[in-house]
Amino acid sequence: MRGVRRQYGRGSGAVHALAGIDLALPRGSFTAVMGPSGSGKSTFLQCAAGLDRPSGGTVHLGGTEITGMSENKLTALRRTRLGFVFQAFNLLPSLTVEQNVVLPMRLAGHRPDRRKAAQMLTRVGLGDKGGRRPGQLSGGQQQRVAIARALVTEPDVIFADEPTGALDTTTAVEILGLLRSAVDGMGATVVMVTHDPAAAAYADRVLFLADGSIVDRLERASAQQIAARMTTLTAPAYAGVAA
Repeated sequence: MRGVRRQYGRGSGAVHALAGIDLALPRGSFTAVMGPSGSGKSTFLQCAAGLDRPSGGTVHLGGTEITGMSENKLTALRRTRLGFVFQAFNLLPSLTVEQNVVLPMRLAGHRPDRRKAAQMLTRVGLGDKGGRRPGQLSGGQQQRVAIARALVTEPDVIFADEPTGALDTTTAVEILGLLRSAVDGMGATVVMVTHDPAAAAYADRVLFLADGSIVDRLERASAQQIAARMTTLTAPAYAGVAA
């Protein structure tokens, strides 16, 4: 991301959601993005993933500049080179687990690779659940399916938006372990937005956003270090989270 800005509205009522982001994330790394409500976390993720167009600056995925792409090309790129994991899982209830996993292949116009889907489901501990419907699974199992779906096309980047927000602590630890193992074992690149210092501690680095800018970062930090840094940035906004 080079000089990425995102402005909503004009004139005196304009909101500068991103105020000029300069950032390069290496392949095979795990980055967490944190900040108070309104800091620009969601806009950051949407612009980085090509879901929203910046008002200024450029976004590059590998050697490809995605900023000026047509919507059709962006859609094709997202289906083949990006993976997504959301807080609400976003599985299709009428499809089986296996069908949900191969959906990115089908949407990209490729023949679904059932063997690859089975491998990914085994990797996330659901090798025997391919024929189930999402509604027959627990929340943690559904998020595992979402991770398998994100990994199945071996994307350049996986974007995770509060992936543990709807899960209990024990299940959250399992999901974060899977994301960490995707980086360490498969060379995946993960960018995760989270409000939880314990979740951020699984990342290689933590970026702190405030008022649309990256104001600090930590490398290989513990949950305690991350929480402490959050409280010192903008104390009133962070105090409740850190507590």
